[in-house]
Amino acid sequence: MDKKEKDESDKKSNLEGDMGGHDEILIDQLCEGLEVYQKQSMATFLSALSAGMEIGFSFLLVAICYSQFKGVIDEDWIPYTAAFVYPLGFILVIVGKSILFTEQTSLLALPVIGGRRSFQELMKLWAIVIAGNILGGFIIGIMLLAIGQSLHVITLGGIEAIATHVAGYPILTIFGSAILAGWLMGLLSWSLSSIKHAVGQIMVVYIITLIIGLGGFHHSIVGNIEIFTGMLTGSINFMDYLITLIAMLLGNTFGGVFFVAFLKYRTYKANEN
Repeated sequence: MDKKEKDESDKKSNLEGDMGGHDEILIDQLCEGLEVYQKQSMATFLSALSAGMEIGFSFLLVAICYSQFKGVIDEDWIPYTAAFVYPLGFILVIVGKSILFTEQTSLLALPVIGGRRSFQELMKLWAIVIAGNILGGFIIGIMLLAIGQSLHVITLGGIEAIATHVAGYPILTIFGSAILAGWLMGLLSWSLSSIKHAVGQIMVVYIITLIIGLGGFHHSIVGNIEIFTGMLTGSINFMDYLITLIAMLLGNTFGGVFFVAFLKYRTYKANEN
C-alpha cells in the first residue's frame, strides 16, 4: 500500500470511528440503557426532576415569543418564530445528561426488546422518569408563571395562547402528532451515539427539535408545562389537561419504541441471519 492509499485508509477509519455503524450504535444504545437500569431509583428520579425543570427554558422562550410578538408580527407567524428558540431547553437537558423521558424512551426499551431486562422493570423505570419530568415541569411552570409576569416578559395572554394551541386539537390528532415527536426524539438519541464532538451533538439536538417545533408536534414533557400553566391561568380545565397529557405520553412512547427501538433492533437481528 502506497502512502496515498494509506492516508485514505486512515481517513476512512477515523470517519468510521467518529460516526459508527448501525450495529455499533445499537450496542452503544443498549449499554447506555442498561446503565440507567443500574442507577439507584432516587438518583434516576432526581435526574429526571432536573430534566423536567431544565426543559422549562424552552417553554420560557416560547412564552416570551407568544407574549412579546403579539401585535408586532402576524399572529400566524408567532409559532414558527417560537420554533427557532424551542430547541434551547433541549440542548441544556441533553448536553447536561439529565434524564428526559422522550429521549430515553427507545433507549430504555432496547434492553427489554433484547431480553436483558423485564417488561416490569421497564414500566417501573418509565414511571420514575415520567414522574420526575412532570413534577419538575410543575415546579418550573409555577416559577416562570410568577417571575415571568413580574418581569413583564410573559403575559397571561401568551400563556393562554400556547395552552389552547397545544390542547385545541382532536385527541387522535394529538396522539398522531405525539408519535412523530417520539419518533424524532428516538432518532435524536440514536444519532447522538454516532457523534462524539459536543458541537456536532448540539447541532443535531437543535435540528431535530427544531423540526418538532416547526411541525407543532406534541412533546409530552414540554407540553406538560404548556398545558399545566394554561390550567393555572384558567384557559383549559383539568380534564383537558389530563387527556392531552396522556395522549402525548402514549404517542411519544409508541413513536420512540416502535419506530426506533423495535425497528433498529430488528434490522440488527436481520443482519445477523
